[in-house]
Amino acid sequence: MRLPATLVVLAIFTGVPLRSQTLTAPARNESLKQEIQLAYARGLAFLKAKQNAQTGQWGEAEPVAFTGLALAAAMMDPARKPPDAIPANLEKGYQFLLKNVKPDGGIYVQARANYNTSLALVALMLNPKLENEQVALAARRFIIGQQNDFDEKGRTDNPFDGGIGYGSPKPNQPAHADMSNTHFALEALHYADSLLADKGDAAKNEPKLNFAAAIEFIQRCQNRPESNDASWVSRDPKDYGGFVYAPGETRGGETKTADGRIALRSYGSISYAGLMSFIYAGLDANDPRVKSVVQWLSENFTLDENPGLGGEGRYYYYHTMAKALSAAKLDVLKLKDGKLIDWRAELGRKLLNIQQGDGSWKNDAGRWMESDDVLVTAYTLLALARVHQGL
Repeated sequence: MRLPATLVVLAIFTGVPLRSQTLTAPARNESLKQEIQLAYARGLAFLKAKQNAQTGQWGEAEPVAFTGLALAAAMMDPARKPPDAIPANLEKGYQFLLKNVKPDGGIYVQARANYNTSLALVALMLNPKLENEQVALAARRFIIGQQNDFDEKGRTDNPFDGGIGYGSPKPNQPAHADMSNTHFALEALHYADSLLADKGDAAKNEPKLNFAAAIEFIQRCQNRPESNDASWVSRDPKDYGGFVYAPGETRGGETKTADGRIALRSYGSISYAGLMSFIYAGLDANDPRVKSVVQWLSENFTLDENPGLGGEGRYYYYHTMAKALSAAKLDVLKLKDGKLIDWRAELGRKLLNIQQGDGSWKNDAGRWMESDDVLVTAYTLLALARVHQGL
């Protein structure tokens, strides 16, 4: 981790091969940027008050993951000026992550080993220190080792091959893959690429993810008959290009087709995870799989709900939207009616308007732990960081 902290933070937003659509970028709003900075400061103050002063951790249900998210939110504060020293409470949070490093290289307490390690690795990459380089490299190796390769080794002969699941601390027993964990893993590996930048021949000895297999898994989660021949794939134009949670599994409901099949519906948050996964796996803007998911997301754009799920997972949706569209370098979306929208300005204003008086954000729908205001506040700040950077 020899890159300056400033460059690592900028890598969140740069170095991705996908380029913006040929649409005119909107004028940037300096007033909105200032409002976001004020809201961000209040959100960070809320998170600081919620940190365990003794252990340095955030959260009880998933302390490594929640701590990783909270630290990432703090490190991406628009008002922060690297390489300024970070506050003592953040140092204590990082020490909590380091105390949970396992002999296998993962960073977790007991379960959901990939999920926790991926979020912890992103936080570590945002605060690069030479003394933590080996920890980060080991975490990178651990995540790569979680990639599914069931049945015959080296062949993508299982629907889950190529993807990554919640993760298992048991050697050679990775958990079945899903799009949420795959996108978290690909994000962490993307940021960790800088670990290999100056290693020369030594980098050749580091393991590499099988990106071809990852792309096959990702497309097996997409409602697109041209690239996915699974029996559950929807042929309804309303689903075309969108994503489901995992091969044969969705959170967006299902329908019975005229020929008696059960088709799975696409939904919002996981379709953004699909877009981001395609990008970090190496596809570009002209790939038809990328074009089709961008079209689905554009036609289903809303900030009032998580499309297909209502209020459930709404803040994960905001967070993943901002990450995916920033990674895709898309400044505007073309809606179904032909209207062009500046998604950053729309999302920024929405999130400012729903901030609570104590600086937090809350979701009345508690599924996927979104009743936890620490989790949803961290999600929101990470979304606002990407909004602010692009305004």
